Amino acid sequence: MSASAPEPFELFAIRYAVHEGRSASDNFIGAESHDQGSNLDYFVWLARRGDELVLVDTGFGPEAAAQRRRTLLRRPSEGLALLDIDAADVRTVVLTHLHYDHAGGLEEYPKAIFHVQEREASYATGPCMCHANLRAAYDVEDTVRFVRNVYAERVVFHRDTSELLPGMTLHRIGGHTAGLQAVRVWTRRGWVVLASDASHLYANMRRGLPFPIVHNVEDMLEGYRTLTRLADSPDHIVPGHDPLVMELYPAPAAQLDGIVVRLDVPPSSTGRAR
Repeated sequence: MSASAPEPFELFAIRYAVHEGRSASDNFIGAESHDQGSNLDYFVWLARRGDELVLVDTGFGPEAAAQRRRTLLRRPSEGLALLDIDAADVRTVVLTHLHYDHAGGLEEYPKAIFHVQEREASYATGPCMCHANLRAAYDVEDTVRFVRNVYAERVVFHRDTSELLPGMTLHRIGGHTAGLQAVRVWTRRGWVVLASDASHLYANMRRGLPFPIVHNVEDMLEGYRTLTRLADSPDHIVPGHDPLVMELYPAPAAQLDGIVVRLDVPPSSTGRAR
């Protein structure tokens, strides 16, 4: 690390839910519906540097899990508690986008300022939401709660690329939603990119297979190139929902196995991330 480089962040993925029984066509445009597809894991991410804490996304809770038939393993806030972090004390939250599984439960973070792309707020509250297919992954009550935070002056809007903190930048990718953003984080192993839903699975970006929930396919495909450009290597890109993340990265402690992994260390095997 050079003398001018910022102090690195510790970086964690916290697994809070799963979706099983998916077909290949649920994960890739053009795939066969009768072929078995990968399950999805649901994560929030935490960057920590001394007293600085940045939570990336807030996940969903029991009501959304029941409505959408997802298996909730724990509330994201309960996952934070396993790292000795009280959700009520979190002051900086990045919302990669406003889908139900990334922006639910904002009320659990009463001191937080929420960082979101301008384009995402416009998309989630504008004419595109008149179309059932485009609004299906949004929750109206989550969106209303987000707007209330706007009126409470607790939302910071970003336009395309911006520096949130030294060693952390936000990048609008689009594709999956109009304002989806990825988060680039400086760690002890270099620049790691939290892709969120810019690539749900390793296979989406590595095989150029777009995910079916999409606002703009061209932006999604170009987004795979952007992720590669931002990261120090393909192994420095962390997809948003791939169960392989839990296999490739180590838990910070034995009691957190299967719940939390460290992303600021290299993956154990690149060959398994296909």
